[in-house]
Amino acid sequence: MSNKQLSTAILCMVFAVMVACKAKTSDTQIQTKVSEQLSTMPEVTADVKDGVVTLSGNVADDATKASAEATVKSTEGVKSVVNNITVMPAAPPPPPATDPAAAINTADEALRTGVTNISKDFPGADIKVDAGIITVTGALSATKWKMLKQALDALHPKKVDASGLKVK
Repeated sequence: MSNKQLSTAILCMVFAVMVACKAKTSDTQIQTKVSEQLSTMPEVTADVKDGVVTLSGNVADDATKASAEATVKSTEGVKSVVNNITVMPAAPPPPPATDPAAAINTADEALRTGVTNISKDFPGADIKVDAGIITVTGALSATKWKMLKQALDALHPKKVDASGLKVK
């Protein structure tokens, strides 16, 4: 192999290493910019990989979900956005009750309504409500469990019991 060919090969390798390092730095820079832009939305998180931003979290309405996506799309270096943000239904306020048992039943009904809406997105999980405690059984991936936990916590139960849940 001649010196010219050897020099060309070395230059190509150096260039490839520089390009690979730049991609990682670029994701880091995008992550920083996106985090700054979403600082007013603490309920929304973002992950960046190869210029693709994945949004997750729970928000109160569709307008906030759309706003988060639009804000991130306008960020320099973002190739695309995967919007996994969940819009949480507002829990209806419980009517005044004089009977403590009636208050528990009313609160449970509000939780059951919220759980029914949430559980549609999490096949593999069996979710029950009793006395303000949400019990989760079945099997979910770690990512799905994190999203489900956030959604259930937003309903403000007394407790979320996942002792019967298998996390894969």
